[in-house]
Amino acid sequence: MQGRSAARRLSAALACLFLAGCSSLGDNPATLFADPGKYQYSSCEQLANQRKQLSTREQELKQLMDRAEQSAGGALVNVLAYKADHVAASEELKVVENAARNKHCDTETWRSNSALR
Repeated sequence: MQGRSAARRLSAALACLFLAGCSSLGDNPATLFADPGKYQYSSCEQLANQRKQLSTREQELKQLMDRAEQSAGGALVNVLAYKADHVAASEELKVVENAARNKHCDTETWRSNSALR
């Protein structure tokens, strides 16, 4: 009886390891709001322009969230008005940066702005 129990645990552990290996994300970041394949046909120039727009939008939303935190009920305002948009912009930015890396775009000029986030 004890041998069967050990065999079941071992097979369950192996099944978990196998499934965990199948679930790796590879080069695509995990996102809820952004489509990882959205920019696969974009040029490096288009990716740079999109990154600039998304970075600006993300910073604007962060500033709005910071201002809202200073007022009474600011946390509620952040959740209702800004949080989903901020997460979406951040995820979209990650997807753009990942696409640029996959295309071997020159991202040296991008690094100076990414330290601000």
